[in-house]
Amino acid sequence: MTTIFQGKIAVIKADLKSKTKKEGWVLPRQSSSFADPNAWTNIDCDVTPLERRTWSAWTMFGYWFSDALNAQGWMAPASIIALGLTWREAVVCIIFGSLVCTVPLVLNGIIGARLHIPFPVAMRASFGWYFSRFAVVTRAVTALFWHAIQTYTGSTAMTQIIRSIWPSYLDIPNHIPESVGITTQGMVSHLIFWCLQFPILLIPPHKLKWFFVAKCVLVITCSVAVVVTMTSKAGGAGDIWNLPYGVDGTARSWLILSSLSSMTGGWATMATNIPDFTRYLRSDKGVYWQVLFLPGIQLMLGLFGIICCSASKVVYGRYIWDPLEIAAQWDGPAGRCGAFWVGLTWVVAQIGTNLSANVISCANDICCLFPKYVNIRRGVIIATITAAWIMQPWKIIYSAQSLLAFMAGLGIFLAPIAAILGADYWINHDRHIDVPGLYRAHGRYRYNKYGTNWRAAVAFLVSVVPTLPGMAATVNPLIAPSIGDANKLYFMFYFWGYSSAFVIYSLLSYFFPATETKVPATIYDDSDVVSAEEKADSDVPDDKKAMEVESSPV
Repeated sequence: MTTIFQGKIAVIKADLKSKTKKEGWVLPRQSSSFADPNAWTNIDCDVTPLERRTWSAWTMFGYWFSDALNAQGWMAPASIIALGLTWREAVVCIIFGSLVCTVPLVLNGIIGARLHIPFPVAMRASFGWYFSRFAVVTRAVTALFWHAIQTYTGSTAMTQIIRSIWPSYLDIPNHIPESVGITTQGMVSHLIFWCLQFPILLIPPHKLKWFFVAKCVLVITCSVAVVVTMTSKAGGAGDIWNLPYGVDGTARSWLILSSLSSMTGGWATMATNIPDFTRYLRSDKGVYWQVLFLPGIQLMLGLFGIICCSASKVVYGRYIWDPLEIAAQWDGPAGRCGAFWVGLTWVVAQIGTNLSANVISCANDICCLFPKYVNIRRGVIIATITAAWIMQPWKIIYSAQSLLAFMAGLGIFLAPIAAILGADYWINHDRHIDVPGLYRAHGRYRYNKYGTNWRAAVAFLVSVVPTLPGMAATVNPLIAPSIGDANKLYFMFYFWGYSSAFVIYSLLSYFFPATETKVPATIYDDSDVVSAEEKADSDVPDDKKAMEVESSPV
């Protein structure tokens, strides 16, 4: 036994010693990859193997519950009603904003479900070998910011769990300066939540389906219980249903449009990189159910938030949108018990959202940018340490309202990326992609020596540039008078950004086609080659069998 233990210690020491050199971090080379002989890739960048395609439509259902059921979704109507609109407009914005997002979610989700490739690889078909990295970095930065905020929200939920067991936890003396933006007790909660979340984030994505199901059951059960509790305490649902309009005329119309766009912008990240998750589906049928899943879940959670907020006015004398702040009002044995379950629910909810929307997406991006040194596991470690500690989310929330506005505005960059990805697959390439060519630096999707598809660059600029003045005015209101009505286009940035990029890219690709990127049928593997005549006579759908007319790209 002693010999075995000493042997393990020696292996660990040797491994740690190797990590002191750059070569010690090199990952094993994938022999099954389509990459060039001198290139490097790993299993997380490669086409998803059959044994990892374990997701079904029910898994997607659990996935969307995992993503959409979070504290931010509960509070979504708050920003709409605070602007001067009523609960009716909030419901309309939630439904139609979510429905708008299902368009790119389905179009781009099919890419992952049929080709089984991650988002960074899929982008090469439209943006080109090198320009695709711009899209990947943009998505990764967005994921880092949101992972930071979701993690900090989870730490506030952890506070409710601990104080429900030990009420004196709230009395911990503060030894951190106010300028830092967090107290000693808050820092302890943040550390505990992060330590709990960290090992769960390391679970491979194809093994997460039961976590999504568990979150679904827990969050729905607890949310219904909170609604019942608050309406019972208030003797009804309160008076929020009778609030008058705060604005009228054209200002009200623009507010509705702006709120709709804000709802779509909140899902701009997932609409862009949804292939990172649909790649694990056994069949593409699960993708279409998103049209019902996302709006239904968002509406349910939004109504929970509206009802509990209205009841809180009766019970506590003020409108409280944050479910964790509502739980913070509960004292006594029964109240602390309720606060414990609310805290536990939102701890699980925030971890699930970080899994499905942020950290895995960012890890996919990093490992495809640096496949020689980073796989998804290492990418997760890099992402969660960066977001939770280096970026200091408590400062983002405490003192950077303009930064939060900027983060919401990141949708103006993500909308055209999602649009170009969808337009390229469905319109330009007519659903026929050379998958091995996506992994080759000098393959058919290089476009030119710069590895850039100029059609995508033009469509991106036309989509983004007109909305920049409005975004600048949102971040810095002092310059708003100088830009006049230019900010109105920003009010509908997702509608403009997605539709304009989709149309412009499709037209440019039609009138100036990159013929070298076209294939008559989807190519899944180099070994799958048939003639055009065989393809025409075949009854097997393109998305089920790999076919190729020409030889593989150099």
